Amino acid sequence: MSEGAAVAAQPRLLRWPSPISLLVILTALAVILLVANPLVQLTLSSLSDADTGEWTLHNYVVAFGRARYLDALAKSLLLALASALLAALFAVPLAWGVARTRMVGRRLVHAGVVCTFLVPPFIGAIAWILLAGPNAGWLNRIWRALTGAAAGPFNIFSFTGLAFVIALYAYPLIYVLVRNALELVPSDVEDAAQIHGAGAARVALRITLPMVAPAIIGGTILVFLEAVALYGAPSLIGIPAGINVVSTQLAEFFEAPIRLEVAAAFSIPLVVFTAVLIWLQRVVLGRRGFASVTGKAATRRRISLGAGDHLLSAYAAAVIGLSFVLPLCVMLVTGLSRSWGRPPTFDNLSLVNFQRILFEDMTIRGSIWNTLSYSLLAATACTVLGLATAYATQHRLLPGAGALSLLALSPFAIPGVVIAISFYTAYAGPPASLYGTGLLIVLAFVTRFLPVAVTTASAGLRSLNAELEEAALILGGGRLRTLGRIVVPLLRRTLLGAWILIFIIATRELSTAVFLSGPSSRVISVLTLDLSEQGRYEQLAALGLLVILATGVVVALASLASGRDVLQGAS
Repeated sequence: MSEGAAVAAQPRLLRWPSPISLLVILTALAVILLVANPLVQLTLSSLSDADTGEWTLHNYVVAFGRARYLDALAKSLLLALASALLAALFAVPLAWGVARTRMVGRRLVHAGVVCTFLVPPFIGAIAWILLAGPNAGWLNRIWRALTGAAAGPFNIFSFTGLAFVIALYAYPLIYVLVRNALELVPSDVEDAAQIHGAGAARVALRITLPMVAPAIIGGTILVFLEAVALYGAPSLIGIPAGINVVSTQLAEFFEAPIRLEVAAAFSIPLVVFTAVLIWLQRVVLGRRGFASVTGKAATRRRISLGAGDHLLSAYAAAVIGLSFVLPLCVMLVTGLSRSWGRPPTFDNLSLVNFQRILFEDMTIRGSIWNTLSYSLLAATACTVLGLATAYATQHRLLPGAGALSLLALSPFAIPGVVIAISFYTAYAGPPASLYGTGLLIVLAFVTRFLPVAVTTASAGLRSLNAELEEAALILGGGRLRTLGRIVVPLLRRTLLGAWILIFIIATRELSTAVFLSGPSSRVISVLTLDLSEQGRYEQLAALGLLVILATGVVVALASLASGRDVLQGAS
């Protein structure tokens, strides 16, 4: 019997040693070093005394023994809840309109959501500071000019303003989950309800949306968890407003003198809370049935809302205008201004900010290069490791494959700020001494986004016909050769879609990078905070435009190569 036939006859066993076994071992070691070791070190650090190294619970007493720290936790949960509900309010009508109705400009609405997804939340926060700052914000200046009032009505430096900005740049996640779910729901039940006299609004509220409730609830929970650990907007808007949340409190622990053990103790409950929330989501949704049972082929017909089509289009235009068009316009005007506080007259317009960024300021140029290179490396490494992990676990090529899969997916339940602190604990000091290096940021990014790659690759592998691999193995091809020659080419579009998504979210990641970057490894998200503190909003706006443009070009090229919508990778 040939090697391929032997492997095909016993697909669950590895032949030791072999190329595929070495790949599986390296994959398992990588997942352990990237996920398990930092979390273990974080836990040990939270239980150890900073001076003596002895076991103690004193760090937890300090972390949760002050009213200020508890208030930060309570405000984070309240802020996350408000942001998640508001994001759902933005996203669900848009998803329903694009997927199920004849609303005007459906493709433009979807394109607007994609463009919003490309805007990093910290850039969006800067744009809204320029728009709705209480004194010099453009909206307040226009209001005063039109009404003669002494002050404008808008103040972004508030709890409401912070929740609003977070929701504006989080709703695309709920949108894509709900839209994709709606695309799978047949129209038969809706047609029956309409035949019996139900109106379009009643059908949507009583039938359509309940059928995609898992997607709505799941997306809302994801936004809630992301908002709990978000750092950019709370730092740019929350700190000036006197709003202290979990992420900014953790940053305070990292100010000199660094209280690493207390930060670790403050982080552990976040992991537990996130894991419990995800478990509750599965339990609640697992008890409910949302399936559509029909013996006919699934058909999806768009409904007409009459005048409601135009109202829904107007609502979509308002949401996209607030999340993308208006911020883009204010960044363009500010980026082209010598001084953003002056009117945009010809003598105030200039390309000097772009010139400084691209040709003069080496710090900004370095951060742009760091951002793109770290994101490219992280997306590539994450996709490769995700495929290897999914392949090893799905084919049971390693004892304890289920545990490896669970470990690889666990960063989904770990806030980015906690991942950063765990990596700082595990690898910042000797013997690794990686603090301030680009390698540490890339490794943290890979860990942060590994669940995206694993779930995408697993779904792609399940869609393949197993007979293709079996035939290759019987004909003498080893598993590694089969993986490279058959599996990867067949999954090219799926893997490229995952790569696109990881690249985008890596370019906008701040909560992880802010705790790990050094002077030579700063990325744009971290530099944004520095420029904001210096009041250099003109260069910030120009930098934001360049970031959106560069990300858009990379995503457009990759989307053309993969032949898929960028937001399909998020489903």
